[in-house]
Amino acid sequence: MRAVLCHEFGPIESLKIEEVEPPLPNARQVLISVQACGMNYPDVLMAEGKYQAIPPFPFSPGTEVAGIIEKVGADVLKYRPGQPVVATVWAGGLAEKVVASEDSLRTVPKGMDLVTAAGISVTYGTSYYALKQRARLRENQTLLVLGAAGGVGISAVELGNAMGAKVIAAASSDEKLEIAKKAGAAEIVNYSDGNLKDKVKAITNGLGADVIYDPIGGPLFDQCMRCVAWEGRVLVIGFVQGIPKVPTNLALLKGCEIVGVFFGDWTRRDPEGADENLAELQKMFETKTLQPLIGKVYDFENFSHSLEDLKERRAMGKLVVTVGSS
Repeated sequence: MRAVLCHEFGPIESLKIEEVEPPLPNARQVLISVQACGMNYPDVLMAEGKYQAIPPFPFSPGTEVAGIIEKVGADVLKYRPGQPVVATVWAGGLAEKVVASEDSLRTVPKGMDLVTAAGISVTYGTSYYALKQRARLRENQTLLVLGAAGGVGISAVELGNAMGAKVIAAASSDEKLEIAKKAGAAEIVNYSDGNLKDKVKAITNGLGADVIYDPIGGPLFDQCMRCVAWEGRVLVIGFVQGIPKVPTNLALLKGCEIVGVFFGDWTRRDPEGADENLAELQKMFETKTLQPLIGKVYDFENFSHSLEDLKERRAMGKLVVTVGSS
Protein backbone atom coordinates (compact mmCIF):
# COMPACT_ATOMS: atom_id res chain seq x y z
CA MET A 1 0.00 0.00 0.00
CA ARG A 2 1.02 3.65 -0.29
CA ALA A 3 1.59 5.82 2.76
CA VAL A 4 3.04 9.22 3.54
CA LEU A 5 6.02 8.59 5.82
CA CYS A 6 7.93 10.77 8.24
CA HIS A 7 11.36 9.25 8.98
CA GLU A 8 12.72 12.20 10.95
CA PHE A 9 11.54 15.61 12.08
CA GLY A 10 11.88 18.29 9.46
CA PRO A 11 10.05 20.48 6.95
CA ILE A 12 6.88 19.36 5.23
CA GLU A 13 8.84 18.86 2.00
CA SER A 14 10.69 15.95 3.62
CA LEU A 15 7.50 13.87 3.78
CA LYS A 16 7.20 11.40 0.89
CA ILE A 17 4.72 8.81 -0.37
CA GLU A 18 6.28 5.34 -0.13
CA GLU A 19 5.26 1.70 -0.63
CA VAL A 20 4.92 -0.16 2.68
CA GLU A 21 3.35 -3.35 4.00
CA PRO A 22 -0.26 -2.95 5.16
CA PRO A 23 -0.76 -2.99 8.95
CA LEU A 24 -2.44 -5.96 10.62
CA PRO A 25 -5.26 -5.50 13.12
CA ASN A 26 -5.09 -7.17 16.52
CA ALA A 27 -8.09 -8.82 18.17
CA ARG A 28 -9.71 -5.50 19.18
CA GLN A 29 -8.89 -3.55 16.02
CA VAL A 30 -10.21 -3.20 12.48
CA LEU A 31 -8.37 -2.59 9.22
CA ILE A 32 -9.83 0.36 7.32
CA SER A 33 -9.46 1.12 3.63
CA VAL A 34 -9.03 4.88 3.94
CA GLN A 35 -11.10 7.00 1.59
CA ALA A 36 -10.36 10.41 3.09
CA CYS A 37 -8.21 11.93 5.84
CA GLY A 38 -9.10 15.12 7.71
CA MET A 39 -6.08 17.39 8.24
CA ASN A 40 -5.37 19.35 11.43
CA TYR A 41 -2.69 21.78 12.57
CA PRO A 42 -1.19 19.20 14.99
CA ASP A 43 -0.30 17.14 11.90
CA VAL A 44 2.12 19.93 10.96
CA LEU A 45 3.54 20.10 14.47
CA MET A 46 3.93 16.33 14.63
CA ALA A 47 5.96 16.22 11.40
CA GLU A 48 8.17 19.04 12.69
CA GLY A 49 8.67 17.43 16.11
CA LYS A 50 6.84 20.22 17.94
CA TYR A 51 3.78 18.35 19.18
CA GLN A 52 3.36 17.16 22.77
CA ALA A 53 2.94 13.50 21.71
CA ILE A 54 5.00 11.91 18.96
CA PRO A 55 4.55 8.39 17.53
CA PRO A 56 7.63 6.25 16.83
CA PHE A 57 9.39 6.59 13.45
CA PRO A 58 8.48 6.05 10.72
CA PHE A 59 4.92 7.31 10.99
CA SER A 60 2.23 8.76 8.75
CA PRO A 61 0.58 12.04 9.80
CA GLY A 62 -3.20 12.17 10.00
CA THR A 63 -5.41 11.52 13.00
CA GLU A 64 -8.95 11.32 11.59
CA VAL A 65 -10.11 9.16 8.73
CA ALA A 66 -13.23 7.93 7.00
CA GLY A 67 -13.30 4.72 5.04
CA ILE A 68 -14.58 1.18 4.65
CA ILE A 69 -13.79 -1.63 7.08
CA GLU A 70 -11.75 -4.27 5.28
CA LYS A 71 -11.06 -6.70 8.12
CA VAL A 72 -12.08 -7.04 11.78
CA GLY A 73 -10.20 -8.59 14.70
CA ALA A 74 -11.49 -11.69 16.44
CA ASP A 75 -12.90 -9.78 19.43
CA VAL A 76 -14.57 -6.94 17.51
CA LEU A 77 -18.31 -7.12 18.13
CA LYS A 78 -20.00 -3.94 16.86
CA TYR A 79 -18.53 -3.60 13.36
CA ARG A 80 -18.23 -5.74 10.24
CA PRO A 81 -16.32 -5.73 6.94
CA GLY A 82 -17.82 -3.45 4.31
CA GLN A 83 -19.15 -0.95 6.85
CA PRO A 84 -18.34 2.78 6.33
CA VAL A 85 -16.88 4.32 9.49
CA VAL A 86 -15.15 7.35 10.93
CA ALA A 87 -12.10 6.70 13.10
CA THR A 88 -9.75 8.74 15.26
CA VAL A 89 -6.20 7.38 15.32
CA TRP A 90 -3.00 8.60 16.95
CA ALA A 91 -1.28 8.71 13.55
CA GLY A 92 -1.39 6.86 10.24
CA GLY A 93 -4.27 8.58 8.48
CA LEU A 94 -2.34 9.57 5.36
CA ALA A 95 -2.18 6.00 4.10
CA GLU A 96 -4.30 3.72 1.97
CA LYS A 97 -4.99 1.47 4.96
CA VAL A 98 -4.91 2.07 8.71
CA VAL A 99 -5.76 0.04 11.82
CA ALA A 100 -8.01 1.54 14.48
CA SER A 101 -9.32 0.26 17.79
CA GLU A 102 -12.99 -0.66 17.95
CA ASP A 103 -13.69 1.99 20.58
CA SER A 104 -12.33 4.75 18.31
CA LEU A 105 -14.85 4.00 15.55
CA ARG A 106 -18.14 5.74 14.83
CA THR A 107 -20.72 5.13 12.14
CA VAL A 108 -20.93 7.74 9.41
CA PRO A 109 -23.88 10.10 10.06
CA LYS A 110 -26.85 9.40 7.78
CA GLY A 111 -26.65 11.21 4.47
CA MET A 112 -23.01 12.29 4.94
CA ASP A 113 -20.38 11.50 2.32
CA LEU A 114 -17.00 10.10 3.39
CA VAL A 115 -15.03 13.23 2.52
CA THR A 116 -17.19 15.30 4.86
CA ALA A 117 -17.17 12.54 7.49
CA ALA A 118 -13.35 12.58 7.54
CA GLY A 119 -13.41 16.12 8.87
CA ILE A 120 -15.73 15.88 11.85
CA SER A 121 -14.17 13.73 14.58
CA VAL A 122 -11.32 15.87 15.89
CA THR A 123 -12.65 19.34 15.08
CA TYR A 124 -16.19 18.99 16.38
CA GLY A 125 -15.06 16.62 19.14
CA THR A 126 -12.52 19.16 20.38
CA SER A 127 -14.90 22.10 20.20
CA TYR A 128 -17.82 20.33 21.87
CA TYR A 129 -15.62 19.08 24.72
CA ALA A 130 -14.17 22.59 25.06
CA LEU A 131 -17.53 24.37 25.17
CA LYS A 132 -19.56 21.77 27.07
CA GLN A 133 -17.19 20.28 29.64
CA ARG A 134 -14.36 22.80 29.95
CA ALA A 135 -16.18 26.12 29.49
CA ARG A 136 -19.60 25.11 30.81
CA LEU A 137 -21.10 27.36 28.14
CA ARG A 138 -24.69 28.32 28.86
CA GLU A 139 -27.49 29.78 26.78
CA ASN A 140 -27.29 33.56 26.23
CA GLN A 141 -23.64 33.76 27.29
CA THR A 142 -21.17 35.48 24.97
CA LEU A 143 -18.68 33.27 23.14
CA LEU A 144 -15.68 34.81 21.35
CA VAL A 145 -14.05 32.48 18.79
CA LEU A 146 -10.61 33.32 17.37
CA GLY A 147 -9.51 31.81 14.08
CA ALA A 148 -13.21 31.53 13.40
CA ALA A 149 -12.97 30.38 9.77
CA GLY A 150 -10.47 27.56 10.33
CA GLY A 151 -11.39 23.93 10.92
CA VAL A 152 -11.79 24.02 14.70
CA GLY A 153 -12.87 27.66 14.72
CA ILE A 154 -15.82 27.17 12.39
CA SER A 155 -16.94 24.16 14.43
CA ALA A 156 -16.86 26.28 17.60
CA VAL A 157 -18.96 28.97 15.91
CA GLU A 158 -21.54 26.40 14.82
CA LEU A 159 -21.65 24.65 18.19
CA GLY A 160 -21.80 27.89 20.15
CA ASN A 161 -24.75 28.97 18.06
CA ALA A 162 -26.45 25.58 18.49
CA MET A 163 -25.94 25.81 22.28
CA GLY A 164 -27.73 29.15 22.41
CA ALA A 165 -24.75 31.45 22.95
CA LYS A 166 -24.19 34.83 21.31
CA VAL A 167 -21.18 34.13 19.10
CA ILE A 168 -18.58 36.75 18.22
CA ALA A 169 -16.39 35.46 15.39
CA ALA A 170 -12.88 36.89 15.14
CA ALA A 171 -10.50 36.36 12.22
CA SER A 172 -7.75 38.07 10.26
CA SER A 173 -9.67 38.94 7.10
CA ASP A 174 -13.14 40.01 5.97
CA GLU A 175 -13.28 36.99 3.64
CA LYS A 176 -12.81 34.62 6.59
CA LEU A 177 -15.34 36.52 8.68
CA GLU A 178 -17.98 36.17 5.97
CA ILE A 179 -17.63 32.38 6.26
CA ALA A 180 -18.01 32.57 10.05
CA LYS A 181 -21.09 34.76 9.72
CA LYS A 182 -22.75 32.20 7.46
CA ALA A 183 -22.00 29.57 10.14
CA GLY A 184 -24.06 31.47 12.70
CA ALA A 185 -21.90 34.22 14.20
CA ALA A 186 -23.96 37.12 15.54
CA GLU A 187 -21.05 39.58 15.47
CA ILE A 188 -17.71 39.67 13.66
CA VAL A 189 -14.32 41.19 14.51
CA ASN A 190 -11.36 41.64 12.17
CA TYR A 191 -8.22 41.54 14.34
CA SER A 192 -5.70 42.06 11.54
CA ASP A 193 -4.95 45.49 13.03
CA GLY A 194 -4.07 43.90 16.39
CA ASN A 195 -6.97 45.59 18.16
CA LEU A 196 -9.11 42.71 19.39
CA LYS A 197 -9.69 43.88 22.96
CA ASP A 198 -11.41 47.23 22.26
CA LYS A 199 -13.63 45.81 19.53
CA VAL A 200 -14.88 42.99 21.73
CA LYS A 201 -15.50 45.36 24.63
CA ALA A 202 -17.48 47.67 22.34
CA ILE A 203 -19.70 44.79 21.23
CA THR A 204 -20.25 43.60 24.82
CA ASN A 205 -20.86 47.07 26.32
CA GLY A 206 -17.59 46.86 28.20
CA LEU A 207 -18.38 43.54 29.89
CA GLY A 208 -16.18 41.28 27.78
CA ALA A 209 -16.83 37.73 26.56
CA ASP A 210 -17.96 35.02 28.98
CA VAL A 211 -16.02 32.35 27.09
CA ILE A 212 -13.08 32.82 24.72
CA TYR A 213 -12.03 30.01 22.37
CA ASP A 214 -8.40 30.56 21.38
CA PRO A 215 -6.62 28.24 18.91
CA ILE A 216 -4.20 31.04 17.92
CA GLY A 217 -2.12 31.93 21.00
CA GLY A 218 0.82 34.28 20.53
CA PRO A 219 0.20 38.01 21.13
CA LEU A 220 -3.56 37.59 20.76
CA PHE A 221 -3.73 35.60 24.00
CA ASP A 222 -2.89 38.73 26.00
CA GLN A 223 -5.72 40.54 24.22
CA CYS A 224 -8.05 37.67 25.11
CA MET A 225 -7.14 38.07 28.76
CA ARG A 226 -8.00 41.77 28.53
CA CYS A 227 -11.45 41.26 27.01
CA VAL A 228 -12.67 38.28 29.01
CA ALA A 229 -15.60 38.94 31.33
CA TRP A 230 -15.52 38.73 35.12
CA GLU A 231 -15.35 35.03 36.02
CA GLY A 232 -15.01 34.20 32.32
CA ARG A 233 -13.16 31.24 30.83
CA VAL A 234 -10.31 31.47 28.30
CA LEU A 235 -9.96 28.15 26.47
CA VAL A 236 -6.44 27.20 25.39
CA ILE A 237 -6.98 25.24 22.17
CA GLY A 238 -3.66 25.72 20.36
CA PHE A 239 -0.74 27.97 19.54
CA VAL A 240 -0.67 28.71 15.80
CA GLN A 241 1.14 32.01 16.52
CA GLY A 242 3.34 30.57 19.26
CA ILE A 243 3.05 29.72 22.96
CA PRO A 244 2.18 32.89 24.88
CA LYS A 245 3.31 34.02 28.31
CA VAL A 246 0.38 33.91 30.72
CA PRO A 247 -0.39 37.28 32.40
CA THR A 248 -1.42 35.88 35.79
CA ASN A 249 -2.13 39.38 37.12
CA LEU A 250 -5.03 39.63 34.67
CA ALA A 251 -6.34 36.24 35.79
CA LEU A 252 -6.48 37.65 39.32
CA LEU A 253 -8.09 40.95 38.32
CA LYS A 254 -10.70 39.29 36.09
CA GLY A 255 -11.40 36.39 38.45
CA CYS A 256 -11.21 34.30 35.28
CA GLU A 257 -10.14 30.77 34.44
CA ILE A 258 -7.46 29.78 31.93
CA VAL A 259 -8.59 26.36 30.81
CA GLY A 260 -6.55 23.80 28.87
CA VAL A 261 -8.34 21.68 26.27
CA PHE A 262 -6.65 18.35 25.44
CA PHE A 263 -9.38 16.43 23.65
CA GLY A 264 -7.28 13.38 22.78
CA ASP A 265 -6.22 12.65 26.33
CA TRP A 266 -9.71 13.33 27.69
CA THR A 267 -11.19 10.66 25.40
CA ARG A 268 -8.71 8.17 26.87
CA ARG A 269 -9.39 9.18 30.49
CA ASP A 270 -13.19 9.49 30.17
CA PRO A 271 -14.35 7.17 27.36
CA GLU A 272 -17.95 7.22 28.59
CA GLY A 273 -18.06 11.02 28.49
CA ALA A 274 -16.49 10.98 25.03
CA ASP A 275 -19.08 8.47 23.80
CA GLU A 276 -21.89 10.64 25.15
CA ASN A 277 -20.51 13.73 23.41
CA LEU A 278 -20.07 11.92 20.12
CA ALA A 279 -23.59 10.51 20.28
CA GLU A 280 -24.95 14.04 20.80
CA LEU A 281 -22.85 15.33 17.90
CA GLN A 282 -24.10 12.48 15.71
CA LYS A 283 -27.69 13.62 16.30
CA MET A 284 -26.77 17.22 15.46
CA PHE A 285 -25.20 16.13 12.17
CA GLU A 286 -28.15 13.93 11.25
CA THR A 287 -30.69 16.68 12.02
CA LYS A 288 -28.59 19.23 10.08
CA THR A 289 -28.10 21.35 13.21
CA LEU A 290 -24.42 21.15 12.30
CA GLN A 291 -23.36 21.29 8.66
CA PRO A 292 -19.58 20.83 8.34
CA LEU A 293 -17.80 23.15 5.93
CA ILE A 294 -15.18 21.39 3.83
CA GLY A 295 -13.02 24.26 2.66
CA LYS A 296 -10.72 22.41 0.30
CA VAL A 297 -10.10 18.85 -0.87
CA TYR A 298 -6.66 17.65 -2.04
CA ASP A 299 -5.78 14.45 -3.85
CA PHE A 300 -3.31 12.10 -2.21
CA GLU A 301 -0.35 13.12 -4.36
CA ASN A 302 -0.82 16.75 -3.25
CA PHE A 303 -1.12 16.00 0.48
CA SER A 304 1.75 18.41 1.27
CA HIS A 305 -0.32 21.36 0.00
CA SER A 306 -2.86 20.76 2.78
CA LEU A 307 -0.12 20.88 5.41
CA GLU A 308 1.35 24.03 3.90
CA ASP A 309 -2.05 25.71 3.87
CA LEU A 310 -2.52 24.83 7.54
CA LYS A 311 0.93 26.08 8.45
CA GLU A 312 0.46 29.37 6.61
CA ARG A 313 -3.06 29.86 8.03
CA ARG A 314 -4.70 29.84 4.61
CA ALA A 315 -7.34 27.28 5.62
CA MET A 316 -10.98 28.31 5.51
CA GLY A 317 -13.15 25.47 6.72
CA LYS A 318 -11.88 21.91 7.07
CA LEU A 319 -9.11 20.57 4.83
CA VAL A 320 -9.40 16.96 3.63
CA VAL A 321 -7.09 14.72 1.61
CA THR A 322 -8.75 12.03 -0.49
CA VAL A 323 -6.85 8.75 -0.37
CA GLY A 324 -9.01 6.06 -1.97
CA SER A 325 -12.07 6.34 -4.21
CA SER A 326 -15.29 7.09 -2.33
